[in-house]
Amino acid sequence: MALQNIGAANRDDAFYRYKMPKMITKIEGRGNGIKTNVVNMVDIAKALARPASYTIKYFGCELGAQSKFDEKTGTALVNGAHETAKLAGLLENFIKKYVQCYGCGNPETEIIITKSQMITLKCAACGYISDVDMRDKLTTFILKNPPEQKKGSKDKKAMRRAEKERLKEGEAADEEEKKVKKELKKKGSSANTASKASSGKKNSGRGSDEDLRASPPRNPAGDNEAAEEDDDDDDVQWQTDTSAEAARKRIQEQLSAVTAEMVMLTTTEPEQEKKPKEVTKNPVSLIKGELNKRSAPTELRSYIRSLAGSPQEDMAALFESLIGTLEKGFAKELMKKKNYLQGAMGGDGELQMILLQAAKAFCEKSNGSLANEVVMALKVLYDVDVLEEECIVKWYEEGLKGSTKGNAIWKSMKPFVEWLQEAESESEEEE
Repeated sequence: MALQNIGAANRDDAFYRYKMPKMITKIEGRGNGIKTNVVNMVDIAKALARPASYTIKYFGCELGAQSKFDEKTGTALVNGAHETAKLAGLLENFIKKYVQCYGCGNPETEIIITKSQMITLKCAACGYISDVDMRDKLTTFILKNPPEQKKGSKDKKAMRRAEKERLKEGEAADEEEKKVKKELKKKGSSANTASKASSGKKNSGRGSDEDLRASPPRNPAGDNEAAEEDDDDDDVQWQTDTSAEAARKRIQEQLSAVTAEMVMLTTTEPEQEKKPKEVTKNPVSLIKGELNKRSAPTELRSYIRSLAGSPQEDMAALFESLIGTLEKGFAKELMKKKNYLQGAMGGDGELQMILLQAAKAFCEKSNGSLANEVVMALKVLYDVDVLEEECIVKWYEEGLKGSTKGNAIWKSMKPFVEWLQEAESESEEEE
């Protein structure tokens, strides 16, 4: 069977790995009953990972003719006599609209129908989510005949959760190992200091400074001669310089770098107090400015932690700065800026709870009028793995216990949480 590259833009790429069969058509019947049979429609549909009925229906919509696909026999018919080149051109348009990723152009996409009855294409290659134009006639047919979900999607979600847990355990083990090494360094440095002091006492045999002061005066000439003979490092150590600069040097030599920094903190603290604090602006405006300056989302987390406010206040400021001044439809705005949230959260469960509280606070500012929009935004963050179902369910259950029944956010969250719990129970039954 002759193969060709998927997508006209990749036609001349000899190393392109996405292939599909060339279309084969056959004219059947006469007169008013004449029809065009796409003989290998099933093979083409498998290569595109789309139901064959979608492609045949698209041909019918574009040509203004009746079309039909028989699931049992695999026969794809379009009324009228149509040339192969014409149908191949329509197939190319179908691929651009419903198969190729709008971001990277690869055909590794999956059709997803959202709760708001919107059709999106999720790319397995780059993760980009493409919004399909809902004005197209085929979208109505897709909504009525949704594609079968892949069986392994829930398993992939569980695998991602397990991988995150393993990464957290590894980070905790690394932190514990670092602490042990620091403690060993501290013990080693203190032992070295004690050994140096004891060796100095043994080598010199002079006793402490108080004993020297209390001893009777000796012959100065004899002392000078003895000092010249014993001019070594041990004698220099006992000629202790009591100035602040000398004490600082000795501390830095004897202690580790981290401990020395902690000891020296008391000397530099008054100078730091003289400097005025830089954080005097509104945290929302500060984070907005940081979003405009920074191209790397991973740096945003450390910047937010450096702000003077509490974690709850800083996360609320981040949430407001990302959605802007939009009153409705800010779920799509969050989708565009998902990379910043992924960089700020870093898979931290505690930060996820703080973000959920920030969403609740934002909803309360609107007196509950934006409750449904907030829930849609949380669904978007769940879909892109910024939020995990365990954190969402825990936050919902805790909030439901401590609030009044009339709170708008919990009413709007109830269907979403029930859907999460049902999906989790189904995955457990499959396992």
